[in-house]
Amino acid sequence: MKAQQLQALLQGGKIFSVEFIKKNGETRVLNGRTGVHKGLSGDGMKYNPIERNLLPVYDVRKRAYRMINVDTIKRIKTEGHEYIINRKLIEQ
Repeated sequence: MKAQQLQALLQGGKIFSVEFIKKNGETRVLNGRTGVHKGLSGDGMKYNPIERNLLPVYDVRKRAYRMINVDTIKRIKTEGHEYIINRKLIEQ
């Protein structure tokens, strides 16, 4: 699954849960939301996260913005639907 596909799935400020592997190898579950603009300076980012296969989200528990590497996502749950990412099936 690509970052563009995930953005399409989560568009409109949907709240979701995502399980992914952090850079240090730990598994993390994040409750997030897309489309949040509160607290932004208005300058924008210096790069396009989609080109780097990153998903920008707002972590509702920590009240901070985060970037999730789409390649490390294991599971997403939103609107009562759960999507399990099986890397072996995607790579074949």
